[in-house]
Amino acid sequence: MQLIHSGKIRDVFADRGDIILVASDKVSVYDVVLPTPIPEKGKLLTALSLWWFDKLADLVPNHVISADDVPEEFKGRAIRCKKLDMLQVECIARGYLAGLGLREYQRDGAISGVNLPEGLVEGSRLPEPIFTPTTKATVGHDEFITFDDVVADIGGDTAEHLEELTVELYKRGAAIAAEQGIIIADTKFEFGIDADGTLTLADEILTSDSSRFWPADQWKPGRPQYAFDKQFVRDWAAGTGWNKQPPAPEVPEEIVEATRQRYIEAYERITGEQWK
Repeated sequence: MQLIHSGKIRDVFADRGDIILVASDKVSVYDVVLPTPIPEKGKLLTALSLWWFDKLADLVPNHVISADDVPEEFKGRAIRCKKLDMLQVECIARGYLAGLGLREYQRDGAISGVNLPEGLVEGSRLPEPIFTPTTKATVGHDEFITFDDVVADIGGDTAEHLEELTVELYKRGAAIAAEQGIIIADTKFEFGIDADGTLTLADEILTSDSSRFWPADQWKPGRPQYAFDKQFVRDWAAGTGWNKQPPAPEVPEEIVEATRQRYIEAYERITGEQWK
């Protein structure tokens, strides 16, 4: 195998014409990797992604080849994938107002050029899920872009297909999670083009790192929501007084364990399966 990319959270290897995507236990907040890992995080996110890829396979082809045909040392947190020409757009779907989307709305009354009603607050449910793409920054923050920006970058037909798929995948995922008492407030998808020219779903999907998961029975607009995702770690980091520049502070043991338990609860509630 050949290491072709080492990211903040994942390593990407080339092997026999395929890609091996390996998730780590590292966690990143404010674009900085924290020095303290979350035990089993890589396995949890890999397992949840695989569960969702299976559930959503009828909507769009995905990059998964095998979770078993991977090097033994990576088993459980690696996926053998198709090699894709990745589109340089983060495809974000939002059904509720939170995070950077909330900040954009408060400033502009819109997100990615999509105008929203007046009077929304943190945690508000949007009238309809919306497509709010961003750039795919290798350094620094992703930046909001408009649908027209996506058209200019990849063409109108592909942009329309991305928007349609992003919203459709979000709606299906949100409906499945809602049956288990989980709100998916927002999420991101990544797509690439395979060797046959087919638009293909890639990366991780609908995990606690790529989505905001809230317990439906505790949802209350106008305040921060209880989170089954890394928002818990973001909030802890922000509360330390850290300036959000490297190096990040060590994470206390109790925060590590609380985060791990939230990831496990998200997995168990969504899939209905007990975490081994």
